[in-house]
Amino acid sequence: MAEFDQSAIFLYLEDGHDQEQQRQTLNIFPSQPMHVAEPIPAKGVSMGMVTASMLPNGNSSSPKRQEQGGQHRSVAAPAGPVVPLPSNNLAKDNRNSLTKKEETSGGKGAASAGIVQERVKDPKTLRRLAQNREAARKSRLRKKAYIQQLETSRIRLSQLEQQVQVARVQGVFLGTGEQPGFSSAPSPAAVFDVEYGRWVEEHSKLMFQLRAALSEHLADEQLQSFVNGGMAQHEELLNLKGAMARADVFHLLSGVWVSPAERCFLWLGGFRPSEVIKVMLKHVEPLSEGQILGIYQLQQLVQEREEALNHSMEATQQNISDIVAAPDVAPATFMGHMSLAMNKVAAMESFVMQADGLRQQTLHKLHHILTTRQAARCLLAIADYFHRLRALSTLWVARPRQDDGPGLQ
Repeated sequence: MAEFDQSAIFLYLEDGHDQEQQRQTLNIFPSQPMHVAEPIPAKGVSMGMVTASMLPNGNSSSPKRQEQGGQHRSVAAPAGPVVPLPSNNLAKDNRNSLTKKEETSGGKGAASAGIVQERVKDPKTLRRLAQNREAARKSRLRKKAYIQQLETSRIRLSQLEQQVQVARVQGVFLGTGEQPGFSSAPSPAAVFDVEYGRWVEEHSKLMFQLRAALSEHLADEQLQSFVNGGMAQHEELLNLKGAMARADVFHLLSGVWVSPAERCFLWLGGFRPSEVIKVMLKHVEPLSEGQILGIYQLQQLVQEREEALNHSMEATQQNISDIVAAPDVAPATFMGHMSLAMNKVAAMESFVMQADGLRQQTLHKLHHILTTRQAARCLLAIADYFHRLRALSTLWVARPRQDDGPGLQ
């Protein structure tokens, strides 16, 4: 019996050790609440006690020995002192301790949440949060106002630069400008030629950007900025020509400041508005009925104004010719005749200014009639027209020439 007891205890201990290892392995990633391992019985425990502890609720293996009604039964050891069998009370105590810990931790979490909620409900905290929100709102408003102020300053600076440029040109034309390093200021014609060359270069750059914007199919809002820039550049050129007309109208009418091909199509110191309308109509189609009607009325008005200016200019030129060609002009009356001729030249200056005004009105009315995309194509068509005339002049001058007659060198 002793040998039987020892072998049974050894098997039990070995089986319990394997179960303990399996439980520890499964406890690495438990899917359920961790269980408490049952303690291993101490030495000296009888076989009956071990067998009873292995059964659920501490009962024996024989079903006949179980009593109904939930009565507890103790198993006597055949020999030796009786050791109390470890029951499930220890496991229950462990479970109760775990439950208490969870309740304690849950209570701490609820207490912390309550503290946070009390802090939120605290009037001082609410007032401080409201002050922070108000300060952030005011900061955003200040930032927006600062950006608007920068944009306004940039626009104002651009306007001042244009005004300074116009004033400098007008001062040179009127002979009041001072050029450091020179004994006398350059002639108004030379300054005008330089400024016109600069304008052509800047206008070409803007038209290149406008062409790229059209090819990329940008929105109308973005195209509008390029169109406004092109219209502003034409306004700048008209102001420059107005100052030149007051300083030396003959230089403006002669057309020496443009290429030879452009000079052939020059009309009163600039382009002919009716010709620009014809060029524009070839590049902005299709047009609506309302646009066609508006352009037709504009073309009729422009042609009438052009004919009126042509008649006035021809009459003025004839008067100047008659005054200069008057026979038998005595030396005493020579200055009188010249003063009459100078008055007629002043009238020619007025006609050039009226022609520039007609060009300006034509461009503005076309801009009003056309859409943003059509207006962009209109500016490009006008720029390409004059660019091709300048290219024609360059090619004509650089053409290969044949040998002339034997008598010409």
